[in-house]
Amino acid sequence: MSTAKNEADFLRTMRAHLDAVSNKDLTGLKATLSPDNKMQLILPGEEIMMTADSFLAFHQSWFQDENWTMETEILNTEIGHEKGIAVTQLIYREPERDGVPYFNRMIVTYGLEKQDDNKWYVIMDHASSSEKSTD
Repeated sequence: MSTAKNEADFLRTMRAHLDAVSNKDLTGLKATLSPDNKMQLILPGEEIMMTADSFLAFHQSWFQDENWTMETEILNTEIGHEKGIAVTQLIYREPERDGVPYFNRMIVTYGLEKQDDNKWYVIMDHASSSEKSTD
């Protein structure tokens, strides 16, 4: 596979993943995850979730809240033949939390792995808040 195609496939998977979160699309999100249940979700103040199943359960619950939006941007990537990372910025917004608008600007690093089917899958999500309206 050419380097350009490999990078395009990686970015396509990463954008599909980010769009699925922004659109609260659990089916689309699941399609970006490893079929062998390999996934780590690392959030501030939380225990690490170690499976795609737990990742999806977390998002299923979160997606039920219709009152938020998220803007996403890929800031940087390092793409190898079988593994890669993407550093992103996500801006989470709620129109009202405790009577005032709320936002949380996060830096999220994603790890992706190409598997035997020659497709990229998200296998790690490590989020940290860099600025919140409550800070």
